[in-house]
Amino acid sequence: MSPTTDSSLAGKTALVTGGASGLGAEICRCLAAAGARVVATDVRTEPLERLVGEVRRAGGDIEGARLDVLDGDAAEALVHDVRARHGRLDFLVNNAGTDKTLAIDELSVADIDRVLGVNLRGPFVLSRAAFPLLRAQGSGYIVNIVSTAAKRAWANASAYHASKWGLLGLSHALHVEARPFGIKVTALLAGGMRTPFILDRFPDTPLANLQDPRNVAETIRFLLAMPGESVVPELMVVPMRETSWP
Repeated sequence: MSPTTDSSLAGKTALVTGGASGLGAEICRCLAAAGARVVATDVRTEPLERLVGEVRRAGGDIEGARLDVLDGDAAEALVHDVRARHGRLDFLVNNAGTDKTLAIDELSVADIDRVLGVNLRGPFVLSRAAFPLLRAQGSGYIVNIVSTAAKRAWANASAYHASKWGLLGLSHALHVEARPFGIKVTALLAGGMRTPFILDRFPDTPLANLQDPRNVAETIRFLLAMPGESVVPELMVVPMRETSWP
């Protein structure tokens, strides 16, 4: 990674949840390389510290903060801390996600509460905390990492589908509320990627059917750099060879 000359992101502050690995780490690398100041958060501190060291060695401006998005008070406090220390918050990327791959009669109430809590309630809490700050600035961008799971369904994923369909609806509702204040909101629907989130659960997935998460991260960078007069409320990025998508 080497810094680029993308002046539209230079000096902007981005908060990324679930930033320690997979797509989240690629988003952090990509935005830092484009000149943004990145605040990477994750519940796992060791991989987060490794990412921070890597990006700094490459010349990027990044800091790490432990955050469990299930802790609403901590999430809200972090948003205000970022604003207080850096003077503004320009981008919020709600990327943190989890799943419980079980048949519905094997899922516990605690299981679905956790999946909904991380994937849906977390983005709501963070967006609610960021919204008045962005409104006061008259600008800002919220990107919600959804999934093609918000457009289709498969077995043993009812909790995940419920969370991602819900996040898609939340994202469009935020888009409607945010536009009058100069705030952009995009639901980014990502197809299968070569990340631990897929490969740890489904190790037999052919790698050729998955996309490099860097491609999705670059798409997010493109969205954040778009001219102020335009917004993309929903965007889907899928692998060319993904077999479960038409």
